Amino acid sequence: MSHAKPALALTPVPGRRRLVIEAAKEMEQRGYAGLYCPSTLGGMSLVEALAWQTNTMPFGITVAPIYARVPEDYSETAACINEIANGRFRLGVGVSHGPTQKRFRTQVGKPIGDMKDFVTRYKDWTGAGDPAPLTLAGMRPRMIKLAGEVADGLVFANAAMSQAAKSLALLPSEKLSDRNFFIGCMTPTCISDDIEAAKEVHKRTLSRYVQLPYYREYWRESGYEEEMGEIDRLIETGETAAISDKLSDRWLDDVTLFGSASRVLERLEMWRETGIKTPILVPSSASGNQLKAVQEIFEIFD
Repeated sequence: MSHAKPALALTPVPGRRRLVIEAAKEMEQRGYAGLYCPSTLGGMSLVEALAWQTNTMPFGITVAPIYARVPEDYSETAACINEIANGRFRLGVGVSHGPTQKRFRTQVGKPIGDMKDFVTRYKDWTGAGDPAPLTLAGMRPRMIKLAGEVADGLVFANAAMSQAAKSLALLPSEKLSDRNFFIGCMTPTCISDDIEAAKEVHKRTLSRYVQLPYYREYWRESGYEEEMGEIDRLIETGETAAISDKLSDRWLDDVTLFGSASRVLERLEMWRETGIKTPILVPSSASGNQLKAVQEIFEIFD
């Protein structure tokens, strides 16, 4: 059975940025659905390079914090990149999390109100050419509904498969059927026949995410009250080193992809069945770095 190739998410890690570009070019040659990256570590510079170094593959930023730049600057930058790329680029934005907001030293209001204001200013800015398509990062009902009202797409990050169809049902039916409305989900992925080693990789990676209140509340609402309650307690007592031990197999199976090639492929198809149009695999390896993980993904789709 042949499997449709997903998109991948790559981070421009210092010292390996040229290698990430080479991996992107190989992805294009192999027919992957796109490359999407976070804004951290120079992600906006990476996508500018992708505009020049690739020719056909869609690409974009998944979640750029709206407080990192003013909307007008984002609009100009995204329009420029999209024009150079002949319409292949999209900008994804989100309100980010408390620690990130604090780092930007900016005034933060209500998430929905701030996002509405951002989208209006982004789309109304003139003089830079047509705005690039705008995707909103959302996990909970109000932001999902807002994406359906004002944006050109929706992207989840670390979402629970068990909740995806229910979440997507909040979008207008015309958006669900619109092939130009982007619906993506970034899912941590580790391919290894050593299933315990793969799970440990995800536990290490996701331990920092479960320390963010927004994510804990989302997962609590998704049916993981016990796990999130235990993590609340560990944070309160300062025992954060023990958090990974509280990430259950049930939770990992719902939020990540891991295990053998056949298992990952089977679960990937289950993600598509929820209504996710563009699965975005976030590669990790049990035996190497991000680029090793990319090669492991290449192998299972050959």
